[in-house]
Amino acid sequence: MEEIRLNKYLSDAGVCSRREADRMIEAGKVLVDGETAVMGMKIRPDQRIIYAGKAVGGHKKPVLLAVYKPRGIVCTTAKFDKDNIVDYISYPQRIYPVGRLDKDSEGLILMTNQGDLVNKILRGSNNHEKEYMVRVNKPVTDEFINAMQNGVPILDTVTKPCRLVKVDDYKFKIVLTQGLNRQIRRMCEALDYRVRYLKRLRVMNIRLGNLKPGEYREIKGTELERLKDMLKDSTNLSYKQTADGE
Repeated sequence: MEEIRLNKYLSDAGVCSRREADRMIEAGKVLVDGETAVMGMKIRPDQRIIYAGKAVGGHKKPVLLAVYKPRGIVCTTAKFDKDNIVDYISYPQRIYPVGRLDKDSEGLILMTNQGDLVNKILRGSNNHEKEYMVRVNKPVTDEFINAMQNGVPILDTVTKPCRLVKVDDYKFKIVLTQGLNRQIRRMCEALDYRVRYLKRLRVMNIRLGNLKPGEYREIKGTELERLKDMLKDSTNLSYKQTADGE
């Protein structure tokens, strides 16, 4: 049988991302045929893998969902949080969110069991777009639009140039290619604005569409093929997960 890196095997099995797999291997919490796994090792699919005390059943059907996360739901897999999105969606296979949306934000979140996909979509250097609708507490001016588009100093850096379109006096759409922690909220606050409403509309070519809060749909067909085409040259190196873009 063809051998595969253990961290990729665990990621493909929907257990965790490669980054998390490496952490668990390093912590001695992964066993291969009863022996403690080591970093970088390769395994055969017929070997017995134990992850955090549970047997890994091998490769499962790849899943990628577009989910409308309502306000109040938390993008975490932590069971101790009663509002975690995994229990809220209650999908029959183990899946986890691709990045995050703040608890007070709503809209599109992707959920999957494919670790490589997570890294390729979220890594900032891949420059993949995410689009949001935002309402603020005071009128949107030309000066505000220009400042947001050209970069705002937050978190000891300056945000990348972005696209912003005014919708009405208090609302705008913004397209980001990076995912700093609570980025849109911090950018607005730096310019003396406050976000009153934030909704993610799109991740790359995947749109929220007609989904209602709490609903989800499977991404497949031409939509999935288009996404794969857009990701084909993207690095899958691990990313540092943040409450990205909002």
